[in-house]
Amino acid sequence: MANVKEFSVEEKLASLISLQKIESKLDEYKVLKGELPMEVSDLEDEIQGLNARQTRVEEEINGIQEFIAQKKQGMKDSEELIKKYEKQSENVKNSREFEAINKEIEMQQLEVKLSEKHIKDAQEEVAEKVLLLDKAKKALATKESVLKNKKEELDKIIAATEKEERHFSKLSAEAREKIEPRLLHSYDRIRTNYRNGLAVVPVVRDACGGCFNAIPPQRQSEIRQHKKIIVCENCGRILVDNELSDGIDVK
Repeated sequence: MANVKEFSVEEKLASLISLQKIESKLDEYKVLKGELPMEVSDLEDEIQGLNARQTRVEEEINGIQEFIAQKKQGMKDSEELIKKYEKQSENVKNSREFEAINKEIEMQQLEVKLSEKHIKDAQEEVAEKVLLLDKAKKALATKESVLKNKKEELDKIIAATEKEERHFSKLSAEAREKIEPRLLHSYDRIRTNYRNGLAVVPVVRDACGGCFNAIPPQRQSEIRQHKKIIVCENCGRILVDNELSDGIDVK
């Protein structure tokens, strides 16, 4: 079996410091982008929703207009029947036939009036939908304009930092391979607990470089000895001495 190299505590700490400095660089690029990626994503979702709403309203308008066309055709059919019945009434032979034809005429006249009412109501509904559609189109145009500006702004930042970001992402992946899984898991867990992403911090002016809680002299002495990994009793971050931290640079 191949010998597996055992890393000293100092080497483990050095690897953690290196990873922290690399990923802090990546965090700086995220800060440069700020909320832009999220804003772009949210705007894209909003635009998708507005497009769906616009399509739905257009379909509703088309449906109502088809209904109006059907009612107009129905009116036309009724008016033709009225003319037909009126012509027939001129040649009736008895009152019974006359009454039957009059009944048909009245029924068709009622159909015409009912269709007129339906058409009027539908046209009012179309007018409301058109206003709604116009509002949706304006909202969509506004959002698309904002999205265009946000994307241009984000693209400029990405273009300016893409090379460096790729470089440090590669360094991060390489550095992670050198750290044992258990320690890496602890590092990631601590890192996600804090907005600034600092999981490994030096002791600065006798205090934790993360939460600024005072570190007792005896504890500082243990940190400088590099014999075990020590965490801040207040914030849980991994503590390292300034000398070791300053001696590690990432480029």
